[in-house]
Amino acid sequence: MSSGRAPRRRSALLAATAVAGVLILSACSGGTKAGGGGNTNFVTGSGGISTVAKADRTDAPKLDGTTLDGKDLAVADYKGKVVVLNFWGSWCGPCRAEAKHFEKVAKATEAQGVQFVGVNTRDPQKSLALSFEKDFGVTYPSIYDPTGKLLLRFPKGTLNPQAIPSTVVIDRDGKLAARSLAALDAEKLRKMIDPLVAEK
Repeated sequence: MSSGRAPRRRSALLAATAVAGVLILSACSGGTKAGGGGNTNFVTGSGGISTVAKADRTDAPKLDGTTLDGKDLAVADYKGKVVVLNFWGSWCGPCRAEAKHFEKVAKATEAQGVQFVGVNTRDPQKSLALSFEKDFGVTYPSIYDPTGKLLLRFPKGTLNPQAIPSTVVIDRDGKLAARSLAALDAEKLRKMIDPLVAEK
């Protein structure tokens, strides 16, 4: 190995470690802080749910990958539906607490044009995530993202997920509309979704 490659590899490893460290520090937190700085055009309510007025929303980033059951999935394919993205890990206690609520609301809102998509992150083995889905009866698809790369596709200052669990809702036009950085029950989840379902 040349002497020039070792420092570059070390720098890449340090950068990856720093990203992982930030995610670990925020893991399973119940934080309600807003992302980014300056004029973000979103408001965080008392329940820790941030929302953006329709005129101020930004496009959701490209979110795609392979699901836990091995199928290709691109969130953009659901344009025209309200998409609820839940970032979770089998190792996360609050994720376990909210799983049954997400499944219940997913079934209740499917006929209203709502699509739930999970993003399983930082599970080193698919088997752990698959066991989680089986234990909690989760039937909607989840993209397997063990390194957390999809979390990093959200630009700072948008409704970016910053903790596990995080939930981001995309409107029918493919724009970021709402976010929670804490575990949700069915009632709070409906408060995020119902106004977007009602939009014309």
